[in-house]
Amino acid sequence: MAEKPPLDAPANDLVACKTPEDAVKRLTALYDEAIVTLQQQFARYMAGEAAPDPADAPVYPYLCARVPAEAAPQTSALALGRVASTSLHGATVTQPALFKSYFKKQLSYIIDRYKAEIFVGRSFTPIPLSFGLESATVQLTQERRNELQYHFHTPNLVATNDDIVDGQIILKRSGPLPLSMFSAERVDYSLHRIQHYTATRPDYFQDFILFTNYQRYVDEFVAYGKKEVEAGRAEALIEPGDRVTRKGAPAPTDGVKSPQMPAYHLVQPDHWGVTLVNIGVGPSNAKTITDHLAVLRPQVWLMIGHCGGLRRSQRLGDYVLAHAYLREDNVLDAVLPPSVPLPTLAEVQLALTKAVQTVSGIEQRRLKEHLRTGTVVTTDDRNWELRFERNAVRLNQSRAIAIDMESATIAANGYRYRVPYGTLLCVSDRPLHGEIKLPGMADAFYQERVSQHLEIGINAIELLRAEAKAGTLHSRKLRSFDEPFLR
Repeated sequence: MAEKPPLDAPANDLVACKTPEDAVKRLTALYDEAIVTLQQQFARYMAGEAAPDPADAPVYPYLCARVPAEAAPQTSALALGRVASTSLHGATVTQPALFKSYFKKQLSYIIDRYKAEIFVGRSFTPIPLSFGLESATVQLTQERRNELQYHFHTPNLVATNDDIVDGQIILKRSGPLPLSMFSAERVDYSLHRIQHYTATRPDYFQDFILFTNYQRYVDEFVAYGKKEVEAGRAEALIEPGDRVTRKGAPAPTDGVKSPQMPAYHLVQPDHWGVTLVNIGVGPSNAKTITDHLAVLRPQVWLMIGHCGGLRRSQRLGDYVLAHAYLREDNVLDAVLPPSVPLPTLAEVQLALTKAVQTVSGIEQRRLKEHLRTGTVVTTDDRNWELRFERNAVRLNQSRAIAIDMESATIAANGYRYRVPYGTLLCVSDRPLHGEIKLPGMADAFYQERVSQHLEIGINAIELLRAEAKAGTLHSRKLRSFDEPFLR
């Protein structure tokens, strides 16, 4: 007997899907059909034919899971004095082909673990013209562009938010529970921003991400990537401007003007490769890029960059493994108060520690001489040294061992978005002990340490990739009450 679709889902044409493959196939068919319809409506409008009725706008597909009461993990209904019952979890979906592998793995788990029934249909949420046909309006005059708002839907910024991520709906129990942390509009918003900020397509991003704050790491990564491609250990190296290096193929031509945060992708099958993003300097960039990359659901992201060493015993070139953070970056305080602790993730810390020892060749008994663990301060003031007298007490109270401008922001957003995170920094100056970063000293440091530091980051990624394949990477420390089913 066929499963009856849920009546309280905000969707129509719901069809039961026996397997994850069936669900992904229907999601893709519905989305592609909607985009074709939107293209046809826009083409007719541009040809001067009758303007489309906004009520006939193509809509996002809808994915929902119905879970029997005995299998449901939610507890808040009981806390509210309600009887446990069958629960419905739903989400609008965009670009399902991009997330094909992700959906298959996640839906397989939901079906096996929670005995869920999966349904796919059409939501009631229109696809905005700018999201569905991003370049369609580029050649229009401002007057024609202004007219579009009367015939085509624009992005709904009220619905494009992180309320699910930030736990704002935990006590709201009307309608289906969220199946995903992100709505389709929120995902579309970020997919377009990723292209803008990194000058590479979202589908090139790999599941293991390294962030850095210096161009020299990029130079080393590109050189390393080309060797891996030529050796056949990677499918391709993709640089900004979609410049692709493949084994035996002609070298790509010069790319586009460098974007704000250029990304480089060492591609492996099924997105199991490594992406390096040069986020530049400062917490604003760190927040911006992680806000958007989170919708791709990476396996892990790590910060490998430079820091100021705060202890006399540290030497230039020593490594700092962050075990805690003093968040003086201020960019996430409104959504994640500094009083919320950021837990250390054992899987990541162990991988970074082992990678340092493996790559550097330092004996176990001497490792602590070159790898310091402790609290990293992330500040939003690049010239914090000019206010040292006012900062000194707080630095001392926190027992900080290093200071930078990005690490705590990346860790905090990893915590928010449930993406495993870690930080391994390299001491490039010691401003409290007479070694301020000056050009000559910086050049000597770069020549000696950048290559090794990057190699350590890549080695750590290899260890974490093995954890991910074994299903032991993702920590329950990052999961909240009544967490959406989709990771």
